[in-house]
Amino acid sequence: RQKGHLCFINSGRTRGFISHPHLLSLGFDGIVSGCGTMIEYRDRTIFRHLIEPALAVRTVDIIRKYHVRPILEGPRYLYMDMEDFGRDPYGRKLIREMGDALKPLTALRGRWEICKLACDGTGGDLPGCCRELEKDFSMIFHNDVIVEMVPAGFSKGTGILEVCDLLGIDPADTYAFGDGQNDMEMIRTAGHGIAMGGGTDGLKKAADYITAPLFEDGVYKACAHFGLL
Repeated sequence: RQKGHLCFINSGRTRGFISHPHLLSLGFDGIVSGCGTMIEYRDRTIFRHLIEPALAVRTVDIIRKYHVRPILEGPRYLYMDMEDFGRDPYGRKLIREMGDALKPLTALRGRWEICKLACDGTGGDLPGCCRELEKDFSMIFHNDVIVEMVPAGFSKGTGILEVCDLLGIDPADTYAFGDGQNDMEMIRTAGHGIAMGGGTDGLKKAADYITAPLFEDGVYKACAHFGLL
């Protein structure tokens, strides 16, 4: 940043997730959240895409039809039913970390403010659910039962392009760091896609450069390699 470079968080998590004081205190210039559905630059929201209420309701009804459990993710709140995830380790983590920013899903039907969804298909027909919704959403599968549903046309990669368009930056001058499959579009879109040493094999194959693992100063080493420091 002292050399004039802009530093952004680019996360699949929606802004409601990104609140840890230590993380935010590091001094980022902006945040791309929710797989490109929201962009902040110097504490100001410069882009946001919300799922239309009618589509959100139809989507949740379809998800329920296939006995899949949804979590709705928004810029301020997450929406989750306790009967779905109250005893689930991830659900308990959200309860502990989100506090008042975690809202009931069914009780607020149609009044959600959301950018994307996450679903657990354990015991349900997740493939059938995804097939019915594939025209409206891109699916990011983390394993056989966990999927993120991102509005069609959005990704961490489109988030990079939108930032560049809004700020007048050449995408060739961008550097992106990732380690998982949901970073694939970001790595492919950035001018320089960098995979962490502990990243997935697929991401490493798509990357322009592979750095050391995160806890071996991988981000620092890559920045030094590219002359950014």
